[in-house]
Amino acid sequence: MQDIDIQKLLNKVGSLYKLVVLTSLRAVELSDGAANLTGDKPEAKTINAALKEISEGRIEYKVKEKK
Repeated sequence: MQDIDIQKLLNKVGSLYKLVVLTSLRAVELSDGAANLTGDKPEAKTINAALKEISEGRIEYKVKEKK
C-alpha cells in the first residue's frame, strides 16, 4: 500500500468527519463484495482500498438537505 496524502483527501471531501464516514461506508461495501473501482487487485484491508478510491476521485457523495 502506497502512502495516501491525507491533506489531498481532506481537500476532496471537505472535513475529517466526512472523510471518516465516507471511508467507513465504502469499506463496508467492499467487504460485502462490491467491485474495487481502482482496477487493482483486491486489497486485504478494505479501508486502504476505500481511501485509494476516494483519493483518485472515484467515489462521490451527496449531503442530504435539511427539511
